[in-house]
Amino acid sequence: MTQQEISSVFGMAVEQFNSAADKLNLSDGLRDVLSSCKREFTVNFPVKMDNGDIQVFTGHRVQHNVTRGPAKGGIRYHQDVSLDEVKALAMWMTWKGAITNIPYGGGKGGVTCNPKTMTMGELERLTRRYATEISPIIGIDSDIPAPDVNTDGQIMAWIMDTISMHRGYTEPGIVTGKPISIGGTLGRTEATGRGVMITAREAAKVVGLPLEGAKIVLQGFGNVGYWGAYLLQQLGCKVVAASDSRSAIYCEGGMDAEALLAHKTNNGSLADFPGSDAVTNAELLELPCEILVPAALEQQITGNNASNIKAKIIVEGANGPTTPEADAIFRDKGVVVVPDILANAGGVVVSYFEWVQNIQHLFWNKDEVDKRLESILTRSFDQVMSTGKEHNTDMRTAALILAVDRVANATKIRGIYP
Repeated sequence: MTQQEISSVFGMAVEQFNSAADKLNLSDGLRDVLSSCKREFTVNFPVKMDNGDIQVFTGHRVQHNVTRGPAKGGIRYHQDVSLDEVKALAMWMTWKGAITNIPYGGGKGGVTCNPKTMTMGELERLTRRYATEISPIIGIDSDIPAPDVNTDGQIMAWIMDTISMHRGYTEPGIVTGKPISIGGTLGRTEATGRGVMITAREAAKVVGLPLEGAKIVLQGFGNVGYWGAYLLQQLGCKVVAASDSRSAIYCEGGMDAEALLAHKTNNGSLADFPGSDAVTNAELLELPCEILVPAALEQQITGNNASNIKAKIIVEGANGPTTPEADAIFRDKGVVVVPDILANAGGVVVSYFEWVQNIQHLFWNKDEVDKRLESILTRSFDQVMSTGKEHNTDMRTAALILAVDRVANATKIRGIYP
């Protein structure tokens, strides 16, 4: 693999995969199958803007592997969306489904745009046209989208309605992360953040870290960052720093998660939160803390800054925030990194619950959703730890060994068609 390939997000994902494939002694043929994406679908489509102008947007939907079930993965709207990024995210979704042992393969989608500069009308037209363009490859038994960066329940509602109009009947299971009123599930909004809390709690037990008074730093204060902070705060942790796309703040004495969210909602960013000091995003990652939660975008923690990070535990709320070079530094330092495919898998697990409820037309209460999520994630965490001890390796490699082995075994059992 060339240095250019390694620096790409997909190259990073493949490098991580190879670390597990080496431990599993996978054949070259099986490596090729599991490191390739089954389908890469790119669309260029026009959208009429509010001022009457026509703008062409580029979108992608990638299915990495569907051996264990239909593709599952979110759709993000961001100006930096690229095919390379979406391919990596789809691969990580395959491993998330496998590590939690739910019957999904991996998929992902995205549109290159800046939704923060668009009106609701423009977003709706973009969403409905994008949904129409990718409609040939999505379906309740083939590929089920969900929210991701800068998308939410409203976006999912538009996608569901658009596909339902095409099909001639309402098909709620075509997407997950929908509003409750049209077939969404209780507990989905906070699911990814709850998963961050559960895996952080379990990691703290492993290293003997008391959570009462433990300082948390969050890079990213969107849905995942907020719920992770709020739920960890309930366990006694103290949020000392947080950032969003526009600002980063630090308060050694701690800040209340709900107050932070209210301030961001009212002011558009976390900047000037009472009692806090402004810091740069680079400084935020290197602040003294016990738990660091990178919950923004990929490749934020690299070989350039990993040595300066002071956290004892890193819980990856985002996908791919830590590069392989940084992982090597953390292994040497004894820092526990709870990898993304485990730490933020709460979202896909509860999406699976929503899909199941849609198919059955039978809905669960929130306690049942939370209890089932707790059971799956704690079991998965314990299995990763056991795999790590068996192979004498770090949590990321152990998680990948567990996930890749499950997909590899399913591939061998099904065989190669024709």
